Amino acid sequence: MADDSNKDRLYADAHELVPDFVFDDRVARVFPDMINRSVPGYGTIINMIGTLAAQYVKDGSYCYDLGCSLGAASMAIHSAIDAEDVVLVGVDNSPAMLARAKANLAQCRPDPAIELICADIRDVTIQQASMVVLNFTLQFLPAGERTTILKKIHDGMLPDGLLVLSEKILVANDTAQQLFTQMHHGFKKAQGYSDLEISQKRSALEDVLIPESLACHIERLKGVGFSTVEVWFQCFNFVSLLAIK
Repeated sequence: MADDSNKDRLYADAHELVPDFVFDDRVARVFPDMINRSVPGYGTIINMIGTLAAQYVKDGSYCYDLGCSLGAASMAIHSAIDAEDVVLVGVDNSPAMLARAKANLAQCRPDPAIELICADIRDVTIQQASMVVLNFTLQFLPAGERTTILKKIHDGMLPDGLLVLSEKILVANDTAQQLFTQMHHGFKKAQGYSDLEISQKRSALEDVLIPESLACHIERLKGVGFSTVEVWFQCFNFVSLLAIK
């Protein structure tokens, strides 16, 4: 249970006009509580990213956590791998998120050797990568730029390199989409969010987080060159895919 100072209450009070969602200091402060109470299976995804890293990260390679937020996936990878001479890079464009990520890493003993970079992931060079993680990150980029970043990632990966792509998706069938939306809202209410909080958070994300269909993601990943693309996790309209070069 998060203490009150770190509990997500950002949308508990009514706003006449809900501003767009941004990863500022207010969000960074409550982010662990927010993400775990908002994304079903988030903890499982993080843990399994570590399991996957143990199998795929190679000696002398790079590993990238793009949109690393507070560094949860980076730390899961670091704690799981036995490979030597690995350069683990976490990238995020939010100074507030990275400041807390650095504080989190400083509390770990021994200190994880993770390089944190404040930058737009579209501007980062991907090289000799045995693993890349986009954990609920791509959905915040303009849809027209998603193919370009995935192509850049693919081209910078080693043969048999692994991309983990986690996203909120749209479901083509209207009935199923409505059901998944209702189930997701039910999940959040069970985590203690009120109807007001759920509604205002949805409004804040409406023009910021742009989901696409699972078919769109699979087609795009195969189109940029990944030979194997499979869903390994799904809960409601949240999925995580494995793409192997």
